[in-house]
Amino acid sequence: MRTIRHRAAAAAVTALVASLALTACGSGESSAAKDSGGAAPSLSTASPAEQQSTGDDKQQAPTDQISSTVSSKSKTGTGTGNTAGNKSSNGATTKYTACTGDNTKVKISRVSRPINHLLLTVTNTGNKNCDAYYAPALRFDDAQAVTQIIEDSRPQAVVTLAPGESAYASIALGGPEAPDIPVKQLTVHFMGRDNQGAEGSHSAPLTLPAGTLISDSTSVTYWQADMADALTW
Repeated sequence: MRTIRHRAAAAAVTALVASLALTACGSGESSAAKDSGGAAPSLSTASPAEQQSTGDDKQQAPTDQISSTVSSKSKTGTGTGNTAGNKSSNGATTKYTACTGDNTKVKISRVSRPINHLLLTVTNTGNKNCDAYYAPALRFDDAQAVTQIIEDSRPQAVVTLAPGESAYASIALGGPEAPDIPVKQLTVHFMGRDNQGAEGSHSAPLTLPAGTLISDSTSVTYWQADMADALTW
């Protein structure tokens, strides 16, 4: 009986030792997995090279943003180099100078062809360009009525005179009626760009050729850049 009990006790001790050994072995494997980074894949699957590449991209981001901003400024014209160009092409205000009695000299002369016509010549005496707008507004002696304008003589563009250059307008004295009103003087008024009335000073009174006669249908052309064009009407 004692021999059987001793054997049973020995078997129990052997089983306990084996159990402890298995437990110790299992615990060692779990620790090794932790030490070897077995849990690392749950944090990142990227290789060291890929992680380094990602870091480099993040460091370059501010540079990319600066480059993008400069490029945007160049395209939109807000950079220093394009500001002046934008102002000169879009923001500058164009100034127009009308030809008036202050910056021109006007003379009148009789012409042989066409008959019953006078020729007005206006010359820019200033130091910068001036624009001869529309047609001259004429006043013979103390007449109150405005001289008719030959609308068909309107040029394709406003006549601009550089210093020393001249423009021309012809005056048809009779038209369909025979001129029968004697006149001695003529004053020339200059129209403004908006054609809302005379602008600036008028010419000094011009002495008309002796024996000049006008009629109720006397008319004048628009200012022309060429004398021949003025005398066509």
